[in-house]
Amino acid sequence: MFSYWDVSIKLALGLLTIILQINLSGKSNLAPISALDQVQNYVLGAIVGGMIYSTSVTVLQYILVLLIWTILVLVLRFLTHHNHYIKQLIDGKPQLLIKNGELLVATALKNGMSANDLAFRLRTEGITDIRFVKRAVLEQNGQLTITQVGDDSIKYPIIVDGQLNADALETSEHDLAWLQTQLDAQHYEISDIYLGTYTNKHLLLFPYQH
Repeated sequence: MFSYWDVSIKLALGLLTIILQINLSGKSNLAPISALDQVQNYVLGAIVGGMIYSTSVTVLQYILVLLIWTILVLVLRFLTHHNHYIKQLIDGKPQLLIKNGELLVATALKNGMSANDLAFRLRTEGITDIRFVKRAVLEQNGQLTITQVGDDSIKYPIIVDGQLNADALETSEHDLAWLQTQLDAQHYEISDIYLGTYTNKHLLLFPYQH
């Protein structure tokens, strides 16, 4: 038998679960910035929307399903933050579309980007000639990060979450030996660095806090 009381309880629990997942993810909203965020939103919406009006699903069953999904999300977030390969598997990785004025057509097609879409994105950045693009990277969230010829700052970090970004290092016109020398001078390893960026010809290192 349909009960407004059960529906109200389920709606309240769904709202609390959404708030909980927002807080646990360290975000201020559910705006997706990765594949995991997209899946989290879709599944959570399906759970709440599909079960609140179902009289065959008890409140206890509903709570257990929400709890299981929340635990799965937390486990996946932990794995993506601590394992480079799992992060690439779930969230994907940035794709280099333009390198030193050369358009990598195969990469653009593999990521479903048409020539018209790419040209439009470049125009919105004020770029009409690809030859003046030193580096253009398609981020996991679909945004395009562009570094122009003559730009001293590399707009993409060299070290992220303790992992080396070889493409960004190459773009900075330095090699692994140079990077290791910089790290040794401050008694760091690559795995010690939360974020490392090369900006205005300086390597900025932000290590994990021990």
